[in-house]
Amino acid sequence: MINLPNVIFSLVMGFLMSSSITFVTTFVRDGSTVNFFFAWIEVWSIAYPVAIVCILVYRPLASNLTEEIVKKIKSS
Repeated sequence: MINLPNVIFSLVMGFLMSSSITFVTTFVRDGSTVNFFFAWIEVWSIAYPVAIVCILVYRPLASNLTEEIVKKIKSS
């Protein structure tokens, strides 16, 4: 069954994360060139779907690890 809030979260977080990371890395790699926008969009169009899948797959693991870490911190 599809969990709509998780899918929407993945789309939004994937967009924010992939656009930010690819923007910065493209700028560091290429600088402010004439074709910067096109170079960035090319890289982002690959990174965005990958980010969505990674968030959908890794979110439960990350949540569980976070919960365990917080429990250990609180118990010390």
